[in-house]
Amino acid sequence: MISKDELIGTWQLESWTIGYTDRDEYTYPFGEEPQGLLVYSNDGWMSASINRPGRALLPEDVSFRKLPDALKAKAFSSYFHYAGRYRVVDGDVIHYVTQSLNPNFPGTEQLRHAELDGQTLVLSGKDQVGGVTRFHYALFNQNSDRSASAVRYAMPAGATISNLSFHDVPY
Repeated sequence: MISKDELIGTWQLESWTIGYTDRDEYTYPFGEEPQGLLVYSNDGWMSASINRPGRALLPEDVSFRKLPDALKAKAFSSYFHYAGRYRVVDGDVIHYVTQSLNPNFPGTEQLRHAELDGQTLVLSGKDQVGGVTRFHYALFNQNSDRSASAVRYAMPAGATISNLSFHDVPY
């Protein structure tokens, strides 16, 4: 069972995969090679950020506030962030969201089951959207030079896994 002391530090995102109860497929919300950081502090704060690699740059000669809404929406849809307090309870991590790019997240509790294998952290959780249960699996490494040698996922009965791969973080 994971402890708070084992979480403290900065974790680099390696993958984020979502499975569904209504179909035998997985999706990758920010592509198959997402970038991101998860930071846990000793004093109980956390911050998570994820983005698609290769995001288009915004024009440098125009103030951000004067950019067309469609251009800003495209930039924001390729990035995700939230932060707040956290605590560890019986092998789970609860994130108490106070700030987020998504205005619906502040005030929510994000429950994640946490498993640690050396320098590899797997956070899993589930939610419901439109009556469909989604299973989220995010894999992080604290030191990519000593990255995962094996990963184990607890999958729902009848689930099929295909096209799995590993992508190291670019330095």
